[in-house]
Amino acid sequence: MGKVIFYEDRNFGGRHYECSSDCADFSSYLSRCSSCRVESGCFMIYDRPNYMGNQYFMRRGEYSDYSRMGMFENIRSCRMIPMHRGNYRMRIYERENFGGQMHELMDDCDSFMERYRMSDCQSCNVMDGHWLMYEQPHYRGRMMYMRPGEYRSFRDMGYSNMRWMSMRRIMDSC
Repeated sequence: MGKVIFYEDRNFGGRHYECSSDCADFSSYLSRCSSCRVESGCFMIYDRPNYMGNQYFMRRGEYSDYSRMGMFENIRSCRMIPMHRGNYRMRIYERENFGGQMHELMDDCDSFMERYRMSDCQSCNVMDGHWLMYEQPHYRGRMMYMRPGEYRSFRDMGYSNMRWMSMRRIMDSC
């Protein structure tokens, strides 16, 4: 079971909100969020309610000032990432609705272009495990959390002008 504490001010000051599960909108608890402490588990935090907007992966540790990490004070929702034991399996597709080239991954991929000669990924099917997809090669740039399920169109999910170029498994013991 995970636990994260969000604080209104930097350096863990001001009002706080404790969370140990998914929370679609904690703006009613805090007017802003400038720091957090992940006491256990791993979480994705989002800068908009309902798990939308920019995403940030947080593992156990202290995050005293979001602005130093390139984040903003408008963190509004979070999702706990469950521990996964077992295989990891995902199919990535060049086009929406599982069209174009298809490749099955069972391990991390630091560059779709280098490994598969695939310049874009617009849909995927996560069969096993939890993954992070990145907009740049070598696990850089904005990220998107992928849990088991079908993702037919990243554009319809609000990522219309983004190209996903690398991905890794979330294997932390969290």
